[in-house]
Amino acid sequence: CSRRTTCPQPTSHLATMSMLLKIAAQRRLDVAAAKKVKEESALQAEIAAHPPPPANDFLAALRANAPMALLAEIKRASPSKGEIAMSVHAPAQAVEYALGGACTISVLTEPTWFKGTLEDLRQVRRALTSAGCGGVCVLRKDFIIDQYQLLEARASGADTALLIVALLPLEELLPLIAFSRDLGMEPLVEVANEAEMSIALEAGSKVIGINNRNLHTFEVDMGTTARLTSMVTTDSGIVVVALSGVSTREDVKAFADAGAAGGLIGESL
Repeated sequence: CSRRTTCPQPTSHLATMSMLLKIAAQRRLDVAAAKKVKEESALQAEIAAHPPPPANDFLAALRANAPMALLAEIKRASPSKGEIAMSVHAPAQAVEYALGGACTISVLTEPTWFKGTLEDLRQVRRALTSAGCGGVCVLRKDFIIDQYQLLEARASGADTALLIVALLPLEELLPLIAFSRDLGMEPLVEVANEAEMSIALEAGSKVIGINNRNLHTFEVDMGTTARLTSMVTTDSGIVVVALSGVSTREDVKAFADAGAAGGLIGESL
């Protein structure tokens, strides 16, 4: 640059990305590293040799807990709030949620921004079974971009896993839904706008989570659930779950009135 020209400061690629894409980029690196430790074929062989108990039926659990199923979340931290409950004992918290009426325990397993681990999920599954709550579903909540992560989820005792449409174009979403079902897990397919809802519907999703939080900006719009639920026909058999921003009884009632059959609640519990 000349002396009269102001040169732009160099920035990393990650610095210019949305939060969602930053997390996804890191998860791709994490998956690649995990595969170097244990190849996918080795993980599949491990599951075949030591199969986990059959997965609970996530879709049936949601329907059985009508009119508003509770999905309770274990979350240590988040990009928007920072540290939330770093010292939480995930197994004990899960059992408390289950005894309080939750039909599903959502476990964050993303390590960098949410400070979660697959070990949290494994411990939650064991604790629920030991406490006589083995019928409660366990959701792997993460940024899944590879079927390897679905294998990890099933091997760790998950009954369902989150698939985020904002990360997965239709041609990637379809095989991940199919693979998840092959493992016995009906996935929770997350959407945040009309275009993503259209993709989820085209993909044949049976459980759709409507995120009231924009994962690119992490801002919350509580009207998202009502807008997108209207795109689901009542005779479709699809179960809609409200995600993010659920903190009061009024929120739960509003989502139920909009047609949601479940709500995921985390920080306010």
